Amino acid sequence: MKTVVRYAALILIGVFVTGIGLQGQKKKKTEASEAYSFTIAKSLPATSVKNQYRTGTCWSYAATSFIESELLRTGKGEQDLSEMFFVRKAYEMKAEKFVRMHGETNFSQGGLAMDVMHIWKEYGVVPNEAYEGLTIGDSLPVHGEMESVLRGYVDQVIKNRNRKLSPVWKEGFDGVLDAYLGPLPEQFTYDGSSYSPASFAGELGLEPDDYVSIGSFTHHPFYEEFLLEIPDNWLWSSIDNVPLDEMMGVLDHALESGYTVCWDADVGEKSYDWKRGIALMPSTEIEDLSGLERARWDELSASEKQALFYDFSTPKKERTITQVSRQEMFDNYLTTDDHLMHITGTTRDQDGNKFYMVKNSWGTGTHIYKGYHYVSEAYMRAKTIFFMVHKDAVPASTADKLGLQVSSSRRRVPGISG
Repeated sequence: MKTVVRYAALILIGVFVTGIGLQGQKKKKTEASEAYSFTIAKSLPATSVKNQYRTGTCWSYAATSFIESELLRTGKGEQDLSEMFFVRKAYEMKAEKFVRMHGETNFSQGGLAMDVMHIWKEYGVVPNEAYEGLTIGDSLPVHGEMESVLRGYVDQVIKNRNRKLSPVWKEGFDGVLDAYLGPLPEQFTYDGSSYSPASFAGELGLEPDDYVSIGSFTHHPFYEEFLLEIPDNWLWSSIDNVPLDEMMGVLDHALESGYTVCWDADVGEKSYDWKRGIALMPSTEIEDLSGLERARWDELSASEKQALFYDFSTPKKERTITQVSRQEMFDNYLTTDDHLMHITGTTRDQDGNKFYMVKNSWGTGTHIYKGYHYVSEAYMRAKTIFFMVHKDAVPASTADKLGLQVSSSRRRVPGISG
């Protein structure tokens, strides 16, 4: 009898709650014509998909991919820059701050796109062929042991049984990094010319100060900067705060104007279907059911309900994401800083719904879209922590409110920190 009730529930819910595309058991196997299909609307130049493999360094891979697209945009040609150069320098900086803060700050593999920009400005950039960061025989990076050893090292420095910091503790730390990643090159030859990291960065013709990070949160005033309160922000970087609709307007304006975007987001939702390469925010209108329909829905097991909500073999109606609902998810840890990727364009599904083309850094072997994901507009509104973009890509009205000068360098107006 229970099976009959469940079958009836599926049929009725499929009729009354079409918004989430619930199907009867007879339609478990959807026809190919019903599955998501996409038509690319805007595709901007990007370099090949890389593989961060068994590391927590998405922040470096995403920002490096973003810089590589900026070089393509500005006519500098295709470059393969070293992600591990930024990782190496970040560990050095993290260690010093961790010790100065008596261990009361984050020390892990994680980070943010702003870390790359800071290192770029202070120390330069190198091509991947000059610093691959592979010394232990692996063809792809594996950092679990290295992270544990480095963390153990700085923990012992802080315990400080000598009651005074040794003047060589940083040299010992660098020695560990040299063993796992290799010594950093002070000089290298690339395309027949000799460079230092700083001179190579200068040759690229980009300015790290010309990039801005933008988010949308109500626990800080709009059109001001604030220090982003997430664990991986060990550098204590700030972002610019704008209303949600304006944040999305900046994103769309950037892409339409030929600028790619570096994206920091929560990707831990069950509605982020990694196998299909699709991210959605399914409608929760099922909660509005009452009476017999609600009773039949309640008869379903948790696994059956979940399967119905998160079956993305057909297009779904999605939630309306507001400033309030977005903030509630962030305040209640339902939106957390999980992963950074690179937005390179837009696409539309067969119903005309907008999706964003997102370049990941987990290789191409198991991805339907060859290393790319398609993220819905609703998901982007809900789960974006911030994104980074060239200041010239910010619409003039928003740039004025943020105190960004409209010029080739787009420096901040004097008196505004940044």
